[in-house]
Amino acid sequence: MSRVYNFSAGPAVLPEEVLKEVAAEMLDCNGTGMSVLEMSHRSPAFQAIIDEAEKDLRELMNIPDNYRVLFLQGGASLQFAMIPMNLMKNGVADYIVTGQWAKKAYEEAKKYGKANKIASSEDETFSYIPDCSDLPISEDADYVYICENNTIYGTKYKTLPNTKGKILVSDVSSCFLSEPVDVSKYGIIYGGVQKNVGPAGMVIAIVREDLITDDVLPGTPTMMKYKIHDDNGSMYNTPNCFNIYVCGKVFKWLKNMGGLEVMKQRNEEKAKILYDFLDESKLFRGTVRKEDRSLMNVPFVTGDKDLDAKFVKEAKAAGFENLKGHRSVGGMRASIYNAMPIEGVKALVEFMKKFEEENL
Repeated sequence: MSRVYNFSAGPAVLPEEVLKEVAAEMLDCNGTGMSVLEMSHRSPAFQAIIDEAEKDLRELMNIPDNYRVLFLQGGASLQFAMIPMNLMKNGVADYIVTGQWAKKAYEEAKKYGKANKIASSEDETFSYIPDCSDLPISEDADYVYICENNTIYGTKYKTLPNTKGKILVSDVSSCFLSEPVDVSKYGIIYGGVQKNVGPAGMVIAIVREDLITDDVLPGTPTMMKYKIHDDNGSMYNTPNCFNIYVCGKVFKWLKNMGGLEVMKQRNEEKAKILYDFLDESKLFRGTVRKEDRSLMNVPFVTGDKDLDAKFVKEAKAAGFENLKGHRSVGGMRASIYNAMPIEGVKALVEFMKKFEEENL
């Protein structure tokens, strides 16, 4: 069977070259005579894999020396608790709620201290990013938290919030490595890798080293301390070895493609093809305010639930997978991450044009 165009929001499409490389090395990784799936995480062979992965990620993102890279398990959702446990020194944090994941992080933080919702776009089904230029930042806030790209709703911060000197913590799961970022603007920038970087089962947290201390909330489990993971080189316990290995391959692929500036240009080109069609279409329309549109996740609707369902069904039959939108938005969503080729987006638009002609 030939490969489909996979528009899943995550676990998501991976570069074909990477998948072929992984397949070729499945029985013998780097001349060890064994698979990475069988390799001891304490072996020199695996240490070389994780060291190289970190080195390549640091180069790709231009990560300053005073930031630590941690390969952690539990996905982004575990970070919702880990962040307040490690950072809530005053017991106060400000949250900007622009989607389901920011909302979940906010609700989780309430368990550990005073979490303030200082802005939200829930009034319009999270279809925009609120103005964050002059927010009521709490004087004693330990940090300000955002989810930078909202997978479900297809919104993206184009300008980071004015945190008035407070530490910025950002979940970048859906836009991780899709464009250059200035890591120095964040206290913590982290992302689950299953959307744009690797298989499901890991989160990469990039943490400013002064935030990694033993001064955590009382009762914080050992496994939830950044310092434990940093002190042990992300190997306090057995890490997700396979995931680190695949992510390392994706980092190499990104470097070979020309780095994050090139990826941004590619992603803008892909998104423009789809958004331009949606803006001209008589049947389909995007659900997000234009200036807040994500390059990664594109939700759209026809306005008729039955027609939406028909589109998803016919698209699947034509080789376009996972286009059904999240239940809270309805309609459709095309996730067009780094590894989605431009041909896939062009083919989808052609299919949408055909569907429009047949159903108007």
